[in-house]
Amino acid sequence: MNKLYPRANAALFAVSRHEFVACSDLAPSITGHSIPREETVRHLLSLIPEIAPDQTVMHIGGGSGYLTAVLSELARRVIYVERNPVVAEAARERFFRLGKHNVDVVAADIESAPELDVLCDLVLCTTFLPRRDVVLPFLRNQGRLICLEGRAGPVPSLAMFEKQGFSLVRMRTLGWVDFNRNAEQILIDLGVIDEKVLAEAKIEAAKTNSRVLDLVRRTLNLEEIDLYRTLAQQRGMVFKEADELLPDLQPALFRRFSRTFLDLSRLLPVAEANGKITVITDDPDARTDQLERLTPKSVIECLLVTPTDFRRVWSALELTAQGKQFVADHGSGSDDRHEKRAESTGSLGEHGGNKQVSPYLVSVYEAILLDAVSEKASDIHIEQYGERVRIRLRVDGELHDLPQYQLSPRELRGVINVIKLRAELNIAEHRLPQGGRSQLKLGQASYDLRIQTQPSLHGEHAVIRLLPQTGRAMTIAELGMSKAIGARYQRLLDNPAGLVLVVGPTGSGKSTTLYAGLQTLADDGRRKVITVEDPIEYSIDNIQQTRVRSEIGFGFADAMRAFVREDPDVILVGEIRDQETALEAIRASQTGHVVLSTLHCNDAVDSLQRLYDLGVHPNSIAGELLAVIAQRLAKRICRHCRQPAEPDPSILAELFPDGAPADFRCFEGQGCDKCNGRGTHGRVAIVEYMEVDSDIRNAISSQPPIGELRWRALDAGLVTMRDSALDHVIEGVIPLSELPRILPRERMAPEVRGGRRSAR
Repeated sequence: MNKLYPRANAALFAVSRHEFVACSDLAPSITGHSIPREETVRHLLSLIPEIAPDQTVMHIGGGSGYLTAVLSELARRVIYVERNPVVAEAARERFFRLGKHNVDVVAADIESAPELDVLCDLVLCTTFLPRRDVVLPFLRNQGRLICLEGRAGPVPSLAMFEKQGFSLVRMRTLGWVDFNRNAEQILIDLGVIDEKVLAEAKIEAAKTNSRVLDLVRRTLNLEEIDLYRTLAQQRGMVFKEADELLPDLQPALFRRFSRTFLDLSRLLPVAEANGKITVITDDPDARTDQLERLTPKSVIECLLVTPTDFRRVWSALELTAQGKQFVADHGSGSDDRHEKRAESTGSLGEHGGNKQVSPYLVSVYEAILLDAVSEKASDIHIEQYGERVRIRLRVDGELHDLPQYQLSPRELRGVINVIKLRAELNIAEHRLPQGGRSQLKLGQASYDLRIQTQPSLHGEHAVIRLLPQTGRAMTIAELGMSKAIGARYQRLLDNPAGLVLVVGPTGSGKSTTLYAGLQTLADDGRRKVITVEDPIEYSIDNIQQTRVRSEIGFGFADAMRAFVREDPDVILVGEIRDQETALEAIRASQTGHVVLSTLHCNDAVDSLQRLYDLGVHPNSIAGELLAVIAQRLAKRICRHCRQPAEPDPSILAELFPDGAPADFRCFEGQGCDKCNGRGTHGRVAIVEYMEVDSDIRNAISSQPPIGELRWRALDAGLVTMRDSALDHVIEGVIPLSELPRILPRERMAPEVRGGRRSAR
């Protein structure tokens, strides 16, 4: 770099760039050319000939006026030319406010600019001229034009011309000037963030190995598409949405490049035509020079997309390539019937002979997953009934339709095949159920997808369960249990040995409750915990987790026998399904281990009958069982729109046959943006808690009828599900309308305790 002459240094010092940035009037229009960085202006002044104090200078493409203001410190008169009238007027006001009275503002395109009362010694153009000769009328003889060249390159060069008679003669190339600002500088210039927020984001990004721009967007809650459209404009890039790109993707081009190279460079080739390769990126600062070296005979055009769309397009290309490979491996050869079957069921593309999965259908599947994640859905149901396709999400235990996806049966078959490819299932098999799993990563969030396909009357259905993988589970405090029951559960984990059961039907949150206990143990770190599960639903740091492998003869009971030799303190058995597992669980608790497990049954006392049925001796149950937690899940009232409610008289009549208390109260959700108008958001466990004391142990050993066992448990202090539910209703956690859904009719009224009805 040439040394900057003293007057230029003084001019830079005299003009603060801050006066020309973070202005709402310029935000839609300014770019790196119209508001260059201070380093860029310094470099540019070092390249051009020294400006004398008596000279007249024209600056074309003046933009915000920063460079013009610096030039006004060097020249006698500066003529500012800007074709955007809004930007020009803002610059005029700024020049006046800063006392730059030697600057004349011309709001016009240079080709239609009016005649001047003076000829210029120098014309400096920091935008790209349509034709260089348009400046001839404004230059004196031997005056100089300095302008940009090499528009196609990432960094343009600066060239100098001299007016000789009626033409411009090229003198030389002065050097290269990079007007690009990185994304961080652009956000500061637009007033979106300040230096402090940016510094904090950089520290957090280094800790979490994430991108600064992603952290800034999440911290400030910026709309992704608006942010990236603005960044594209500021960087002089073309912004595209995935839906515009998906119809014309070229998977063959994608397969020519290393996945590692594309991932590290954040570049994704999507199309090639007429010697030009079009790539997309979700990094405004991405460089294409390495790709240009790999394809020296092609011109690279780089488009900016959002991170979400980048992932959608990547998935579309990757799964299309997988589909083509599958058809190549299985769909060609002697079995013509197989190929015809594949075509008819959509495992090929949308067009007959195109042996690939349609990128459009990959995008549809990606969009469904994104909707499910944003709604915090636990399951996705994809179904066909005749010619009608139905897609639903299970949110807070209830199914809701996604009406925006109007798929034809043929498109549905294609989506099912996309799901199968991702889960590494056989897309040619349509007669048998198949199960698999895949992964979904969104920013820093990861999800384990459990996939099940099922043939039915009208075609295949698919169910996808979404399990967030955070490395942590809920804690006991976050479960929503009452403080008293939460404290008792915590105390159970501190026991030296014994069996703890969490029971309830499928989908009642049993695993979540057990995982909360495991998370508490993991945070404590003083005890060794081993689990055997089928499947492993949540990965928890500092817990040794093992998966059942029934295909090789490794089941729950086999794992239990192995575990007791590994010096554990606590053992979790995913589920007690058979006598062998039940007996091994009892034996493990007898040998000095706390054993946690689940059973499928209706309530705490029913779990005892279930153990009897599995062939466990009553004395063994009585000796080892510490407690049983039975539970159901009820919808939480949205805390943003909770309001007092009038209780339903029919529900009150069931709850209180002798009349409701005078001070009884309940609440409901009115419905708001936070809960999508449903009035509820999330779910909470409603528990029945039975701790085994000496009275219950004696009752278990004598194996009385189940009815007698229940009233003995009531007398011993059984906390019923009705009691827990009523506490949550009165505290405004759940609506009263949830009680008939989680309690059978015979449990709505107070139960008899030792021959007397409880008072509550």
